[in-house]
Amino acid sequence: MNKTILLVDPRGATDPLFGQLEAAGYRLERALDCATALVSLHQHQPMLVLVDADLDTPLSEFVARVKRSHPKCALVTLVRAHQSVKASEAMRQGAMDYLLKPFNSDQLLAVVNHAFSFFEPIPNMVVASQASRQVLLLAKKAAQTNASILIGGESGTGKERLAQYIHEQSQRAEGPYVAVNCAAIPETMLESTLFGHAKGAFTGAVASQVGKFELANGGTLVLDEISEMPLELQAKLLRVLQERELEKLGSNQKVKLDVRIIAASNKDLRAEVAKGRFREDLFYRLDVLPLAWPALRERQEDILPLARHFLEKYADSSRFELHPDAARALLAHPWPGNVRELENVIQRALILARGLVLQPEDLMLPRSAVPELEPGFGSLRASKKCAEFQHVLDTLRRFNGHRQNTAEALGVTTRALRYKLAAMREQGIDINQLVVTG
Repeated sequence: MNKTILLVDPRGATDPLFGQLEAAGYRLERALDCATALVSLHQHQPMLVLVDADLDTPLSEFVARVKRSHPKCALVTLVRAHQSVKASEAMRQGAMDYLLKPFNSDQLLAVVNHAFSFFEPIPNMVVASQASRQVLLLAKKAAQTNASILIGGESGTGKERLAQYIHEQSQRAEGPYVAVNCAAIPETMLESTLFGHAKGAFTGAVASQVGKFELANGGTLVLDEISEMPLELQAKLLRVLQERELEKLGSNQKVKLDVRIIAASNKDLRAEVAKGRFREDLFYRLDVLPLAWPALRERQEDILPLARHFLEKYADSSRFELHPDAARALLAHPWPGNVRELENVIQRALILARGLVLQPEDLMLPRSAVPELEPGFGSLRASKKCAEFQHVLDTLRRFNGHRQNTAEALGVTTRALRYKLAAMREQGIDINQLVVTG
């Protein structure tokens, strides 16, 4: 991986503190002004730019220019306490984070390492957006524990694929991976399916059956759409999670369990608890490490990579491509069905295609999805900013307004979150009102 960093600092470019980045394995290029920095950007193609707020050009203007010419390059600003407005403006233009001066080598390395973590390849996952990578970085950390994980997100976002990724990254990767859709199994059969039964436990039980919990022993059990589980069965599930053992229906024999539980739901389980449809004690047992998988419209950078992935997956040996107008149509569509809908659209387009280049009409999207965009995609950037604000608000609600937990879930520092909230307030969004009553 390219580990080049461009340091843009009119005064401290020779500070030995930055030399420690080279000792840590990074290649450091230096620039004293904006003009030199822009030349160095094209010449060295750095992955990260560290830019001092005392640049000869307004900080936000420089950040905007870098993001326009090198959209995949990450930026971190170096500011003093009295330059908070500059930091906020830079983050609105696309800066990832900021570092408050004076800082020490440990703080500098922590910020740099965090920035480069977004460029590390993610195995078996198709992601390009910062929102997706933030979730996956958090999921990878969660995978190293044995704690229960609760995945939220709309239908079709890929919650089970995220659960598989967690299993693959965990120490249980060699163990079984078992998934159960609680909404797809009749209530009368769900208990037997999960916990198993002994011969003669009920009418029709002509033989004993091993349940999904037992099948997942030593590995991971995914309980998808757990909000659809009946309340009486939720009580038994809670007891199994607490005691780490179960009894099959019709048997007094206890089975010891060593299973990581990942639950998923397209509903807000806190709201379900408030309505009396989900047990509060079970919710807190499952909600140890919550993850929120964003809707596809909130991570538009993922749309085209996913579309090309599905083209490759379903096109057999033929090499299909997207016409630029078809790509723009995909970007303009709101994707209410999320990744599942996108997959279906690509499969349908391959059937209807009259050549190896997919046209907008092959996609059969609603007419309103065909974009009327200028080359600069200004309206697309605006919609992405609105989606980002909504994602921040949704995460704040999930943690009842707790800033530290929200920042960790979003994969940003608390400082970065604070300036995101400041930017939202400047747009007239009442954060406290929306988090409390939204």
